[in-house]
Amino acid sequence: MANSMQDAPHAACSGCSLCLLVCPMWRQSRDIGLSPHGYAKALQHGATAADIATELDSCTLCGACDPVCPEQIDLSGMIMKLRRELDHPAKPDLHARMQTQAARPHAPPLTVTIALLPGHSLRTHKDTLARVAALLGKDGALAMADDDGDDIALALETGMEIPPQRLQRFLTPLRQLEKIIVANGLLFAHLQQWLPAAHIVSLGAALSGHRAVRSGLRATDLYVIEPRAYHADYERLVQHYDRLRVAKGCAFNLDLQRIAIPATARSLPQRLGMAAAIDDDHHARWILHGHKFDRIVAESIEDHALMSRVSDCPVVHLAEVAE
Repeated sequence: MANSMQDAPHAACSGCSLCLLVCPMWRQSRDIGLSPHGYAKALQHGATAADIATELDSCTLCGACDPVCPEQIDLSGMIMKLRRELDHPAKPDLHARMQTQAARPHAPPLTVTIALLPGHSLRTHKDTLARVAALLGKDGALAMADDDGDDIALALETGMEIPPQRLQRFLTPLRQLEKIIVANGLLFAHLQQWLPAAHIVSLGAALSGHRAVRSGLRATDLYVIEPRAYHADYERLVQHYDRLRVAKGCAFNLDLQRIAIPATARSLPQRLGMAAAIDDDHHARWILHGHKFDRIVAESIEDHALMSRVSDCPVVHLAEVAE
């Protein structure tokens, strides 16, 4: 946390409450303390990160609050920075995992121009991963990255400092690529900072820009956007999805000021398996309410699984619509 109110991002919060309207944790609890507004006001009145540790852990880091903040506070960044001050029980094991990854021998240099970082979730769905690779690979120009950076993404989420050796082990083979396609929305946002000269693309944007995928979308589809990557690149991607909406006529899981509403609302302990998972069904049904659709198209594996559980209509991953 900054040493003075003048240097602290929370000092700029005016209390307008716009972030509440898009915060999934506030929608679920109606507790202002579980919102960026609540964090900022507590800090302005002298609270420390330790005083609001439970509240900070509740944040999903979906990023929906960032584009709506009129003071242009990096609210997600503020929360991750505050989490660094906390002694989270997962940190020792995660630190050891990153040290192990840093010590691994480097894979041979990639001989392609495009790499895909599918992450653990997509790698466990081999059929979907094969469809993604077939769509995005052209003339053998796409390769799966040897290192997905899953531990780095988790370190960002828990507020851990990433060992320099681990970060360089991850970034070195990516530096010479023309394009990097990333499935993990939180990792996508930080790769844009770490490799500013590289062309970093979210998996959802890459697939939805593919001609065969766009051709397969229907006006009767409800398209569920992965929120973290969307909000991290909001100014560009809001135009991308607006053009897609006009071209195809499908509906999107967008709410106030075209913010992508996350389908899940899980806290950090729930994501780490250290607390019982909440019932996401109610939140997902709230997203579906009021929409008329014949099919749900999801960018992420997690949203695909959740929507399949709560809806009676067909649910497909974005890579499947090309078929």
